[in-house]
Amino acid sequence: MSAQATRSSLSANKTFLRSFPGVLRVLQLVMGAALWITIASSSYSGGIHFALFVAVFFWLLTLLLYFLTLLDKQDLVPLLGGQRWLLTNLIYEVLATILHVAATIVMAHYTDHNSYCTLAGYQHWCPYYTYLTASIFASLCSLLYLLTTVCFCYKKCKGEQSII
Repeated sequence: MSAQATRSSLSANKTFLRSFPGVLRVLQLVMGAALWITIASSSYSGGIHFALFVAVFFWLLTLLLYFLTLLDKQDLVPLLGGQRWLLTNLIYEVLATILHVAATIVMAHYTDHNSYCTLAGYQHWCPYYTYLTASIFASLCSLLYLLTTVCFCYKKCKGEQSII
């Protein structure tokens, strides 16, 4: 009987999977993975380390928040779970939005800085297209985190306590 209790306690919250915040979280995970894989697959230096840190750090935290919410285990998080879960997620989304915008600016700067290598006849390795792709993914991540922030602000203003 304990196996059934364990199995039922780890069931997925299908309401969250189909909700707008749930879909946004999945998109954040996909775009975040694309961002950090794009950056990590090329040689990088300087400020790009910051963009890589932001991408990996928030991807891991988004993954954690996604599974905590999916498995309805947010009450297990001390101080931040339970009745504070919506506020916790709202603050997280605001921070993620701000830092992803900063990462977008960093990647756009490095993209512009390396635009010379797209000239015809340039024969050395050119990071321009990698940085451009990372800039696009960082912009999409920023947009997704901003949409989730707006969604959670709306829910918080309505007085709701749940992110679903």
